[in-house]
Amino acid sequence: MKVIAGLGNPGSRYDATRHNVGWWVVDRLAYDWSFGAFDRHDRALVARGTVDGVGVRLVKPTTWMNRSGAALVELRRDEEFDIGRDLLVVVDDAALDVGRVRFRPSGSAGGHNGLRSVEAVLGTREYARLRIGVGRTPPGQDMADWVLAVMPPEDEEEVTALLPELTRAVECWIEEGTEAAMNRFNR
Repeated sequence: MKVIAGLGNPGSRYDATRHNVGWWVVDRLAYDWSFGAFDRHDRALVARGTVDGVGVRLVKPTTWMNRSGAALVELRRDEEFDIGRDLLVVVDDAALDVGRVRFRPSGSAGGHNGLRSVEAVLGTREYARLRIGVGRTPPGQDMADWVLAVMPPEDEEEVTALLPELTRAVECWIEEGTEAAMNRFNR
């Protein structure tokens, strides 16, 4: 079983914000893979299916970004689940230009509170992440205000144009692992 968690904030107020790009990706995966609707499951919205014979669970934590890890706590309890191999966390990155893509096999939270929460709950930094550039925070602007702001149409178009390619990238991660996905899709 592979788990792909797209981090974001619940509520229509946040749908078009930079901070919800993780949800955009997971929504597109569910659509492209015909997983159907997300169901409420404890602290997340979850869709399930298979991709090339591999069981996949798509997760959208509903715990707010800063507490995203709470929706993944059950993974730590599952002895058959290898967090370093079977978990991919998809997030926005305000340190990357709009449309940049970065797979990483592990690393620090890099100032991202959602990743910080995941790390704290899982007790490790050793899990794959897919960072999607949403534009660098302008000088003098508060980062929280920046990521919680609605994206301008041209930036939103650039990110949404990436979604089909990101489906292929996540399929590569499922089938071949993080290094292969990094080599083919980081830009």
